[in-house]
Amino acid sequence: MWENFLSQLVHTKDQLLAEPSLWLCLTLLVYALGMWIYKKSGYKTIFTPLLVAIVILATILLLTGTSYKTFMQGGQHINFLLGPATVALAVPLYEQRLRLAKLWFPLACGLVAGGTVAIASAVIIAGVLGASPETMISIAPKSVTVPIAMGVSHTLGGIPELTAALVVITGVVGALMSPTVLMLLREKNDAIRGFSIGLTAHGVGTATAFQMNRDTGAFSGLSMGLTGLYTAFAAPAIVPWIVGLFH
Repeated sequence: MWENFLSQLVHTKDQLLAEPSLWLCLTLLVYALGMWIYKKSGYKTIFTPLLVAIVILATILLLTGTSYKTFMQGGQHINFLLGPATVALAVPLYEQRLRLAKLWFPLACGLVAGGTVAIASAVIIAGVLGASPETMISIAPKSVTVPIAMGVSHTLGGIPELTAALVVITGVVGALMSPTVLMLLREKNDAIRGFSIGLTAHGVGTATAFQMNRDTGAFSGLSMGLTGLYTAFAAPAIVPWIVGLFH
């Protein structure tokens, strides 16, 4: 009797874990929990919802023995929204069009220099350390927002899931370090502060920039959008050439 009961229980558990809607709902709930923790922490960068959600979901997957393939059967519905989210980045660019027109030359120089170094330095370091071509490609778009980074990684033959994790880590580290680095550089200009944060730490850094002041946050959002746009065009030209030097 007990054996039959336990057998049915295990069978029911396996069926439940294989249900795509479970993982879709769980992903949304965990992200909502991450937002709540983020607010309760006083918007501390280390508790950014993306990082909290990744840690909790990864722990659940490990404890239940659920494969990533099974998880993505439900997660693919959220993944579909990456396209519209990418297009939506055009909104802050449009809102800042007047400032962009006035400062286009210094911003363009900073964008090309910073964006190129962000891509090339990461790929070169990975290559020197013996990383595989897939890993080198996956790390290239680490400094742009997740939707664009995953798209670039997928197009070039990288691992989008690894790219997403690297993007989150880059954002958290960049947001934590940027106030200290800018203080050491004695940089007071809000436009420069914001643009540099958005270029290196994308959305997570932009949240930190808005905590400094509105202008810094606005330029960080502008930089985040422009860096994503530049990376989408520059990475396919830069990354294969660098990878070819090591493999």
